[in-house]
Amino acid sequence: MKTDPQTNAALSHIAELIEDIPAAMLTTVEIDGSLASRPMAPLKMDTNGALWFFTDLRSPKVDHLSVVNLSFSDASNGTYVSLSGRGTIDTDRSRINSLWTAYAKPWFPDGPDSPNLALLKFVPDAADYWDSPNSKMVRTFGVIASMVAGKPIAMGEHGSLTGLSAGASAAPVAKHAASAKAD
Repeated sequence: MKTDPQTNAALSHIAELIEDIPAAMLTTVEIDGSLASRPMAPLKMDTNGALWFFTDLRSPKVDHLSVVNLSFSDASNGTYVSLSGRGTIDTDRSRINSLWTAYAKPWFPDGPDSPNLALLKFVPDAADYWDSPNSKMVRTFGVIASMVAGKPIAMGEHGSLTGLSAGASAAPVAKHAASAKAD
């Protein structure tokens, strides 16, 4: 994923956490209230923190973008990011051409001129992240030490951010050492 310089430190931190994760799970709320998730390959994070993806205009998800969650997971590095926000569809051919990659050709055989090809623009409003930047072995020792001590020890960082939308100044809601138990 290409990452542009971000407009604030919170978005820069999120960009740093997700830039090397090749896929995200996009979750939408369906008409019956159920949740539907599907993998998506991020193409770009623009300067305002919006994430761009290719999508097919015939996909049911394009009608359910008012509330969206994106989750990124890199278990090998202990990095997890959950973004909530909203999506819009963009059919600007010059933008599609600028983001085109040969990796999309199996889904869009006519390339950037595929008739149902569009861009899904995800605008994040809030984020939660868990980051344990140490090696898997160090994280395992941290879990064992936490179990022995009965409290989290060197388990990394968990943070919550709000106000990520363009024009809003991002505000950290909470940032603390991550616990060994699930939040």
